[in-house]
Amino acid sequence: MTEPMEKRLEKAMAELQAAQEAVARTERELRNASFSALSSDRAVRATSGPQGELAGIEFLENKHRDMSPQELAASVLEAAGAARLKMNRHVMKAMAPFAEPSSDVPELKGFELDWERIFGPEVLRDDEDATRDTPATPAWRDALGEEGGD
Repeated sequence: MTEPMEKRLEKAMAELQAAQEAVARTERELRNASFSALSSDRAVRATSGPQGELAGIEFLENKHRDMSPQELAASVLEAAGAARLKMNRHVMKAMAPFAEPSSDVPELKGFELDWERIFGPEVLRDDEDATRDTPATPAWRDALGEEGGD
């Protein structure tokens, strides 16, 4: 037996209101989020802000003083990229429930988000995939010479 239209509409409106409140909570949380990451040489810590912007750079233990400009730049870019990736994955995880179909209202099918198009392909890779595919020496270090030396 099908549910009366009024009851289905009432459920849909309640779910819509709950979803709007959840989106507002998630937006507030995301506005205050930040993630940090270290470069593989542990010389730089970068922090990504809520929109993926570079929000901070720390040079750790004065290691930067013994680095060439190219090495330091590579460390900064590596740490900033890793921090941005953490933020992107956090946004993806936080927003995923809003794309799912409704369990109470079958007419609300949800929507599909192309995370790869939004954030790039690395956001969909498992950390295990990234570890397995990452060479022992990062590619940017290879460009500088053996083990990042000049």
